[in-house]
Amino acid sequence: MNAGRSCPLSYRYSPTEFRRGPATSTDTLYVVGGLYGNEYALDAVRRMFAAETGRKHLIFNGDFNWFNIAPESFRRINETVLAFDAIRGNVETELGAHASEEADNGCGCAYPDWVGDDVVQRSNLIMQALRATAARYPPLLHRLLALPMWRRIDVGETRLGIVHGDAESLAGWGFAQEHLADDTHLDDVRGWFDAADVQLFASSHTCLPVLQHVFDSSGRRCVVANNGAAGMPNFAGSHEGLLMRIATTAYEGGVTSFGGRLDGLFIDALPIRYDYARWRDAFLTQWPDGSAAYASYWKRISEGPSYRHEQAVRLVR
Repeated sequence: MNAGRSCPLSYRYSPTEFRRGPATSTDTLYVVGGLYGNEYALDAVRRMFAAETGRKHLIFNGDFNWFNIAPESFRRINETVLAFDAIRGNVETELGAHASEEADNGCGCAYPDWVGDDVVQRSNLIMQALRATAARYPPLLHRLLALPMWRRIDVGETRLGIVHGDAESLAGWGFAQEHLADDTHLDDVRGWFDAADVQLFASSHTCLPVLQHVFDSSGRRCVVANNGAAGMPNFAGSHEGLLMRIATTAYEGGVTSFGGRLDGLFIDALPIRYDYARWRDAFLTQWPDGSAAYASYWKRISEGPSYRHEQAVRLVR
């Protein structure tokens, strides 16, 4: 198997599984994907969520681990996240799977062709370092592997599918902003909404945010809401992470990054304003210049990606 490129069969599921009844119904949902081991972003998310009133729910949709190779940081992040609702991303899956079997899928990222081999190799090295830390905490690893790959949650009267990757795979790239710019691929996305009988998919995994509106085959408006990364910058010149707030009421907690409406729902990407200076120092302590994570991520952490707010919101197509 081409570690870091291939998608294991165990990552797969059918979009029709989302037709099953939801375990949770709420009026305000926070979807937090791609924390990537940023403890300070986690602290900020908890404060933001605590300030919400009414019937509310927070779910972490995977990859809350990545840069946190310091043992105490690994323990704190996982114990905190697992006190909330969560699904596993490829990082948690590969950490947990490694504890119980010999198969090695690398980082489990299923990187597409446009990602260079050097990036894939460095991600596999990051995973190796994280596994060495995680091996100190077998009970946490078993809890991570026991997490589901997806969830159905209703917000108000609207049915949502919560995933890490896309509607067919834990590590799928079908909700990547690059793929969603392809009209041909949008036909597949419409088919996923038809099969799943949901009106919104909330995703992460692919690291850049996007809010894509589409019509399904019945003419119903649907949305893909990808929050990008909660623990890393999402736009050029910014250090803020992002989470998705999906609610029956408008956000009153301050400025939103971008957003939209879906029938009676308010969909907002909320900026996560964490203590950047402390996070920068924590990252550099764990991943100094010359390390795999520094080579792959330091430019983004220090400057943000070459991506703009206006690229994130896509009109109905």
